[in-house]
Amino acid sequence: MKRLRVLVAVGVLALASAGAGTAQADPSAWAPGGTDCPAAEIFATDNTAVITDPADPRLRTRLKRFDHEVREIIRSHGARPGASTLLDGVFWSENEQQTTYERSREFDVEEVNADGLHHIADVIRKQYRQESVLTFRCLPRTSPETDAVEIQAEGVSATRLHDALMADPVARVRLGGGSVALDGRLILIAPIADLTLARKFTARLGVDWNSAEVRYGDEEFVA
Repeated sequence: MKRLRVLVAVGVLALASAGAGTAQADPSAWAPGGTDCPAAEIFATDNTAVITDPADPRLRTRLKRFDHEVREIIRSHGARPGASTLLDGVFWSENEQQTTYERSREFDVEEVNADGLHHIADVIRKQYRQESVLTFRCLPRTSPETDAVEIQAEGVSATRLHDALMADPVARVRLGGGSVALDGRLILIAPIADLTLARKFTARLGVDWNSAEVRYGDEEFVA
């Protein structure tokens, strides 16, 4: 998805690739461990427009048909669909020098390996005409494939996320943005190389790091 649209265009894909070589970075002195992590996650949308108005009615869709269709794609390609979460995303476009809003879904995927996950994401990308689809495989922190973290924390709104991005030019370029579930749960995926930056950014959002959940794994923008 276009990180769900524009993030790939502004260089997050390059940052993720650079982060893959820094998996040896050891934040264990302060990073809490994640629990209840699915085998993999897919972040996707069927939107192809750039939305700059937070009051745009397209941001109120619940993507129910999309939810059903993606579950069928996951199932038909040999994996097992798990829970699906509706998300409000806020992302920064370096090219356009503006924030972009996105309504999307996160899909838990079980019984899938790396190749299978890549294939499913590519099918979704092509079917919904997306520039890319973001995937995250949960892995042990010490795995040689681990190159990213997924940070989840309660008590964050899309508006607060937007304001924090606008106030932090470094974070908005290097992290690109993030998503918030309708219950106020922040979901932020970042390369391990930018874990310290991500921690500082979440603090500006009012997140208590001791209550945040950090999952380690492998991220991929399937493009």
